Amino acid sequence: MADEVNLSDTSTWLPLDGLAPGFDASKAELSDALDGRTFTVVDDRGTRVTHTFGSGTVSWKYEPGTGDETAPAEDTDDCEVIEVADDLFYAQFHHRYLPNEAVTLILDLASGHALSVISILGQASPGKTAVQMVFVPGLIEGIETPGEAPAPTQELMGRRVLWVYSSTHAYEHVYLSPHWYTWQCLAGPEQGLADTDANTVWKVRPGIYVFTWREKVIPCGSVTIADHRDQKAIRSHGVLFGWDESGTAPTHFTFGAHGRLLSNTVHPVEYDPARALER
Repeated sequence: MADEVNLSDTSTWLPLDGLAPGFDASKAELSDALDGRTFTVVDDRGTRVTHTFGSGTVSWKYEPGTGDETAPAEDTDDCEVIEVADDLFYAQFHHRYLPNEAVTLILDLASGHALSVISILGQASPGKTAVQMVFVPGLIEGIETPGEAPAPTQELMGRRVLWVYSSTHAYEHVYLSPHWYTWQCLAGPEQGLADTDANTVWKVRPGIYVFTWREKVIPCGSVTIADHRDQKAIRSHGVLFGWDESGTAPTHFTFGAHGRLLSNTVHPVEYDPARALER
C-alpha cells in the first residue's frame, strides 16, 4: 500500500515559482488602449504619481505630498494592462529599482477614481506575513468624478466561489470575514492542500472587487480584480508576488481565472463575522 501524503507537512508544499508553469493559461488578452497616454493620480496627501504608458511599459514619476515620507523617484518598468470592463483598467508592474516592491494600479476612466495597491516583499515574522500591502485611493487628474470612490467592502463575505485557472489548476475560495478567507486546491499540483489566510477586499464598481490575499505558509501575496456581476461567469485577473524556492529572489507573474458562485452563506445577525470589527 502506497504511503499516504502528509498534507499537513507544509515543508513539502510547492514554492511559488513551482506553481507558475501553466497557471497563466486563462490570462486575458493584454490591452494597448492606454499606450501613449499619461495619467496623474493624486491622493489625499497631495502625493502625485504620473504614469505614461507605452507598449508593454509604464514610465512613472513619484512626487510625495505632505506627510508622505517616500522619496521622490522616477523610472520605467515593464507593465501589463488588462481592460476589466469599459474604461476600467488593471495595470501591473514590478519595480526595477526596488525589486521587493510591485504595484497594481486600477484606473477607472469613467468615474475618475484610481486605486493603487503596493505589495512589499519582506520576511515573515510572528503575526506578520512576508508580503505586506498598502492601499492608496486617489483621483485621476483632469477627469470628472461622478462615480463612488473605491472603498473597503464586506460584500464578498459568505460567498463560496470555484476558480479555474487552467485545464489543470482549480481552487475554491470561501470568503469568511473582513480579515480571513479559506482556499482549497481542487485540481493541480497543490491538489488536496488548503489553508486560511488574510485577505483585504475593496469595491471599485458595483459587482467588481479588488480581492487581495497574503499567505503565511508560502511567502507570497496576490492582488486580483474580480468581476462578480454575472455569478455564473465570474472573471478575475491578478498577480502573484513572493519569494522563489531559494528565498532569495522575487517571483512575479500574472494570471487569470474563470469563476462561478457555488453557494452563499448568510449568518444570523448576532453571529455575523463582520461584527468582529466592532469589538
